[in-house]
Amino acid sequence: MKNDKLVFRIVMALSIVVFVAVIVLNKKILPVPEVIPSFVYKLPKLNALINGTCSLLLLLSLYFIKQKNIEIHKKLNIITFCLSAVFLLSYITYHWMAKETTFPADNSLRPVYLTILISHIILAALVLPLILLSFHKGFQNQVEKHKKLVRFAFPIWLYVTVTGVVVYLMISPYYLYR
Repeated sequence: MKNDKLVFRIVMALSIVVFVAVIVLNKKILPVPEVIPSFVYKLPKLNALINGTCSLLLLLSLYFIKQKNIEIHKKLNIITFCLSAVFLLSYITYHWMAKETTFPADNSLRPVYLTILISHIILAALVLPLILLSFHKGFQNQVEKHKKLVRFAFPIWLYVTVTGVVVYLMISPYYLYR
C-alpha cells in the first residue's frame, strides 16, 4: 500500500514534469541554437512513423492478450513504451528548435484539424500517468488492477497515436522546409 502511494506520486510528478516541459518548449522560453541542425526538420516525419508503428503495436498487443499470449503482449507493450519515449524526446527536440507551423486560417479543414489536434494534445497529457500506472501494475503482476487501468489507457493511447499521424498528414503540406 505504501509502495503504491510512492509509485503514484512518482508517476504524477513525472507526468507533470513532462507536461510542463512540453509547454515551456512550445512557448520558446529556452534559448534556441543559432543554427538548427538539419535533422530537426526530419523529426515530424519520424514522429508520425513512430506514432503509426505504436498504433500497430498496440493493436497487436491487444490481439495477443486476447489469445492469452502474455509474453508477446508484454514484449509488444515494452517496445511500444520505448518507442513512445523516443517519440517524446523527438517531439520535445523539434518543438524546442523548430519554428512553429500553423494550419492556414483560410483552409476549410481548419476546424477539423484543430478539433483533432486539441483532443490529441489533451488526451496525450492525460494518458501518460495511465500508461505508467498500468505498466507498474502489469510488472507487479497485479492483473486485475492492470486490466482496470488498461480499460481506459488502451483506447486513449491508441487514439493519441492514430491522431498523431493524422495531425502530421494534415499539417505537413504547410511545413516551410519540406
